[in-house]
Amino acid sequence: MSALIDSLREIVGPSHCLSVHHDMAPFLTDWRGRYTGAAQAVVFPADTAEVSAVVRTCVDRGVPIVPQGGNTGLCGGATPLADGLAVVVNLSRLRRIRRVDPANNAITVEAGTPLAIVQAAALEADRFFPLSLASEGTCEVGGVISTNAGGVQVLRYGNTRELVLGLEVVLPDGQVWNGLRSLRKDNTGYDLKHLFIGAEGTLGIVTAATLKLFARPRSSVTAWLAVASPAAAVALLSRLRGMAGDRVTAFELVSRTSLELVLQHIPGTRDPLQEAHPWYVLVELTDTLLDAGLAELLEAEVATAIADSAVHDGVVASSESQVAALWSLRENISEAQKREGFSIKHDISVPISAIPEFLERAGEALRSAHPGVRIVAFGHLGDGNLHYNLSRPLREENEAFIGGTAAVGRIVHDLVTALDGSISAEHGIGQLKRNILPAYKSGIELELMRSIKKSLDPAGLMNPGKVL
Repeated sequence: MSALIDSLREIVGPSHCLSVHHDMAPFLTDWRGRYTGAAQAVVFPADTAEVSAVVRTCVDRGVPIVPQGGNTGLCGGATPLADGLAVVVNLSRLRRIRRVDPANNAITVEAGTPLAIVQAAALEADRFFPLSLASEGTCEVGGVISTNAGGVQVLRYGNTRELVLGLEVVLPDGQVWNGLRSLRKDNTGYDLKHLFIGAEGTLGIVTAATLKLFARPRSSVTAWLAVASPAAAVALLSRLRGMAGDRVTAFELVSRTSLELVLQHIPGTRDPLQEAHPWYVLVELTDTLLDAGLAELLEAEVATAIADSAVHDGVVASSESQVAALWSLRENISEAQKREGFSIKHDISVPISAIPEFLERAGEALRSAHPGVRIVAFGHLGDGNLHYNLSRPLREENEAFIGGTAAVGRIVHDLVTALDGSISAEHGIGQLKRNILPAYKSGIELELMRSIKKSLDPAGLMNPGKVL
């Protein structure tokens, strides 16, 4: 047994330090099954002090460190490299809710706390934490902060970055920075927390966070609508926001192909409408008032859209079970795709007004270059974020298609860049996009990022091979 393993076991306890491959295996492969690495050990510290001690032990020996939460990431950012040199530091035991402060609309939680637990704690205090993801039962706070996760309610509440008031971080030398402030105003220099939000664990390990809470919504309306086109969806969104403002909390675009995969692979799902349509939107309006007239407002706007032939059909949920069933269709698209097989995935953003142009031009270019390609397009139209995934319907043809990921990706990413968009909206860079990032980010931006990385992590031991 190596001296490193001995030291790690002294810190976290023998049962919380895994070093046998069979035991480590679940923590060495990403959720999609695309990346599998190797590690000297997987450790599960119980608190910030143990995280700090683990980091110091690794740094003293020149051992790379890979922070990991619920392991639900989609770009391989929490998976160690294949060289087997790293120690994976899994934060899942750090799951205390340290403080709930309803008067200040704030909650302080540890990094291993599942997102759904944070949501529940907020509701117990008659407050609301709005970050909502399909993986919220298993993804953890540290991971969503490290990837600056988005989710379905960015339209009203913003990305994770907008929801973080303060952080506690173990730095790459093992020091602990306690920035767990709950202030809305603190103009005392650089706002350091923003260095670590979206950094994917390359600058330090987030061990706790103070997050914003909001008034609890007391009325809502949810509808599934068949729209004539993505352009009609954008026009409907604009009209709804003009009438309802930020009460429009979610506006999701779903293609027919996406829906069909869910209906095929997810038991218990059904098509909400009698006829098939090429495009749908899932709309949600909420308000803190108990009787806000949301259903009437939405129905009036939809009636106008139907008269204009922008909406072809739709259903408004009349019970909580119907709301859950509609959201299940949207939230299970990624799971359905996983069951279907590998695809070339893109998590892109463009200005909302450019979404119809992107879908039209990208579709034309891809079908011209790859006849028969299957395009699974869905996502958060309300904030310009699309998940644009490509595959071949026949499994025997798909393997060769996946082999051309780089060329296919250039078609998509070049168009995104031409439309002033981003090649990563909410999933991060990780291993998946690390090598292509220099083609789509300016030289000065990359140099600034490298300078920050070198300043905080001069030995380059914190999650190497990710982002930069």
